Amino acid sequence: MAFEPSLRELSRSALTLVLAGGRGSRLGALTDRRAKPAVHFGGKLRIIDFALSNTINSGFRQIAVLTQYKSHSLLRHLQRGWSFLRGEMGEFVDLLPAQQRVNEENWYRGTADAVYQNLDIFNSLRPSHVIILAGDHIYKMDYGKMLWGHVLRGADATVACIEVPRKEATGFGVMHIDEHERVINFVEKPKDPPAMPGNPEVALASMGVYVFNGNFLFDQLRRDAEDPNSSHDFGKDIIPHLVSKRASIFAHRFTDSCVKSEPNAPAYWRDVGTIDAYWEANMDLTSVIPPLDLYDPNWRIWTYQEQLPPAKFVHDEDKRRGQAINSMVSGGCIISGADIRKSLLFSNVRANSYSRLSEAVILPDVVVNRRANLSKVVIDRGVIIPEGLVVGQDPEADARRFFRTDNGVTLITQDMLSRL
Repeated sequence: MAFEPSLRELSRSALTLVLAGGRGSRLGALTDRRAKPAVHFGGKLRIIDFALSNTINSGFRQIAVLTQYKSHSLLRHLQRGWSFLRGEMGEFVDLLPAQQRVNEENWYRGTADAVYQNLDIFNSLRPSHVIILAGDHIYKMDYGKMLWGHVLRGADATVACIEVPRKEATGFGVMHIDEHERVINFVEKPKDPPAMPGNPEVALASMGVYVFNGNFLFDQLRRDAEDPNSSHDFGKDIIPHLVSKRASIFAHRFTDSCVKSEPNAPAYWRDVGTIDAYWEANMDLTSVIPPLDLYDPNWRIWTYQEQLPPAKFVHDEDKRRGQAINSMVSGGCIISGADIRKSLLFSNVRANSYSRLSEAVILPDVVVNRRANLSKVVIDRGVIIPEGLVVGQDPEADARRFFRTDNGVTLITQDMLSRL
């Protein structure tokens, strides 16, 4: 009888790589000073905390984070908040910025090249399997279930997928699978996405989460590095090549490993790659029953958080009452006679008397001065809102002074205010 390793044994011999070097240009000024995975989210977290927390909660303890674009904020966050694993127990979170380890000409040229340039490090660990994650999505997932399915199928690679309506799948890499969920074709941003077997209205879109057999992956990376026509990207090059060569590639449905606190809760996954999507995902958390449960004690999202006093609400006069309704308010905040409605405030926000915030995402260390009235906004870290500023009532004025999306969300940074 063939030996079949347990999930515990598999997790101890697997290596998890978090790709966190992307700029996130569609987030505009929010990524002028930080990489997308380092962008704040949910009142006290960073986007990358979801991929890392999923990894730890899934039982994996050998992790490497690959960084490149404006990585200082991200590296500082990881050093302060993710240095608790014990190296002497074979546990680690290694930080791997682009170092030109292969030659002195190229930084990371793509997601696959980022892994290839660190191949000497990964080879020395001799992982049985490699789990590759995008570090810039919001979701809760048990990667152990995906790895177990990969092993049981005898796959070379497994691609995690979300089910999306076919009409909305044109912006994704779409998997065409057979009745056994084996990938028979991969199409990047197709005009006519292939449907799932038995469900003509739904397509399977790649999440940017992969499981590979270790040696198989390393061989493919070496082959891809020698291809002058490759863009050295997993989604654009590695996976399509493997499918064309009829390698054993399977799809894994996100619904099979999504972590939910209630059985009937939605399978929540968000790419917060635009200002609108970022604002909407944060607003989701202010719902009475949010679709993403951050309160689940069985699947905590870990982060670095400095020690701060509790939020404080002061003044109780007509039109000068410090209050927050249908909102999340983090530690260190002082709501001094301000009215907060359906908003999310990060740490150390000061909202002064007679100011009003509605559907606002306020990043740390912001000061909202008296009589400001802000609606449907995202305010970057450290911004000082001048007294009496009104945003959210005059679309043309908002677009002229700040960055306003087609859906009416206004991004405000200190540089924008300085130009007024």
